[in-house]
Amino acid sequence: MKSLLVRFFLFSLVIAACSIAVTAWLASQATTGAIRQEQGDALETDAQIFDELVRYAATHKDWTSAKSDVDGIAQKHGRRIALTDGNGTTLVDTGGENAPQLPITPKALVDPLNVNGKIDPRAVGPFKLNDEEYRTLRAYADQLLQCNGRITLVEAPNGRPRLPDLGPGELSVWEDCPVGYRLYTITVTEKAAYGQLQALFTKCLDQRAPGGRNYDRPLTPTTFDWEVTTVNGAPPEVVACMDSSRREQLRPYVAAPAQLFLTSPTGDEPMTIDLSTTGATRITLVALGILSLAGFASWLTATQLVRPIRALTAATKRTAEGDRTARVDGGSGEIGELARSFNAMSEKLAETERQRQAMVSDVAHELRTPLGNITGWLEATQDGLAEPDPHLIDMLLEESLLLQRLVDDLHDLAQADAGTLRLHPEPIALDDVVDQVVNAQQNREILLRAETTPVHITADPVRLRQALGNLVANAVRYTPPGGEVVVKLFRWQDEAILEVTDTGTGIAPDDVPHVFDRFWRADKSRSRRTGGSGLGLAITRHLVEAHGGVVSVTSTLGEGSTFRISLPA
Repeated sequence: MKSLLVRFFLFSLVIAACSIAVTAWLASQATTGAIRQEQGDALETDAQIFDELVRYAATHKDWTSAKSDVDGIAQKHGRRIALTDGNGTTLVDTGGENAPQLPITPKALVDPLNVNGKIDPRAVGPFKLNDEEYRTLRAYADQLLQCNGRITLVEAPNGRPRLPDLGPGELSVWEDCPVGYRLYTITVTEKAAYGQLQALFTKCLDQRAPGGRNYDRPLTPTTFDWEVTTVNGAPPEVVACMDSSRREQLRPYVAAPAQLFLTSPTGDEPMTIDLSTTGATRITLVALGILSLAGFASWLTATQLVRPIRALTAATKRTAEGDRTARVDGGSGEIGELARSFNAMSEKLAETERQRQAMVSDVAHELRTPLGNITGWLEATQDGLAEPDPHLIDMLLEESLLLQRLVDDLHDLAQADAGTLRLHPEPIALDDVVDQVVNAQQNREILLRAETTPVHITADPVRLRQALGNLVANAVRYTPPGGEVVVKLFRWQDEAILEVTDTGTGIAPDDVPHVFDRFWRADKSRSRRTGGSGLGLAITRHLVEAHGGVVSVTSTLGEGSTFRISLPA
């Protein structure tokens, strides 16, 4: 027990130490995660501000009217926004007259023609549809949606309705809806814009890539969009010409590049989030305190745990030495449950021991009477005091048969206890089994009759006759002359029911729970008049349970009893 106590205490200390370490790690991770989340939110906010400013620049020719829009963006995100040109001249500033000086380094450059090296798709310039063209294409789009309700349309930045991600060779979707082709007709505005782009592209090729003249062809929208930006398979200088031509074409329609400064509303830079180093001494002291408290609590818990275990150990030793009265008070909780289980086991052992002693006594008693009779009469015959006439031989044979029945009953019980009681199930008519038992148990002094309905089940007919025969024989034995025994058979739900009802002496309420115990008999005097070994009902219970059934009894003292067998049908 000391070993268990020490191991439990050390184990608790290990758990406490691991808990502290894990808690510290989780706290660190949670703090770091929160900081990263806050930093991520700040970066996301900056990105949203930048995107909104790029959108404004892509759709306006200059920044002269941007003050109200930029003020709205600054108020929405809680930032001060300032824009300056390349010379440092302020274009827009939401900080007010008394705002502090701006940082030296700008946050980003707002240029819709150079967003990460690409042209912002919202910079449409001359490709922007006029109102009449927009209404015409919108009408075609509505007709297309009415023709094919399964498709979806999106609106390009220049106002053109289109399918999302429609590629070359995918126009077959319009075979049932011809209006789809009209939706992708090049408008006058787009045709003029493509012509302008063609001229700029040709001029660039003449200046920068004379060898690329084979790409000087009329430009058409390869993606059915206003964005014609690539020349597939061309040399780098040709691709560069297309890129520079598009920027040159769009430059008059977008705002000039502006330097972006983002600060807090008071003018300072947004606060940089940093995780300061926590004092190692303080952490160590707190950890030692927690460890001490955990150790003390673990020691108390271990002591409380070991005390009832020691009591259980002592009681177990006494039980092993033959003391069947050992009991333990384990309190509550798991140990208390273990103590109650031990007490129940001890009581069961005591009861089993009492039953064993009673069984030995009963077996000795049951064997002593027929053996004494046989031995006495054989000795009398040997001494010449009795003649071996037929009457004596019949009497000795009857006593031998009684011994044989007792031995057979004990053998059946032994097989049932060992789980080796064999059954040979087969389809049978249960009403035939009832008739056979009733005919075999007929008695002139008692009315024995059967009330049956046809019931077919799968069971061992020999064992069922034995079980039912024990019940009928028991009923006949305890029914006085002139009484009645009725055997009923019927089906109820999914069960076959056998009932044996008698008008005998009945069973006292205190004795009902014991009727299926071995060697139990209502006749405590063990009179030979009633006969029986006291094993029949116990054998019946085992035989019925082996068939998956249940046997029960209801009885009224002085009025009779009803034994009921329920079998799965």
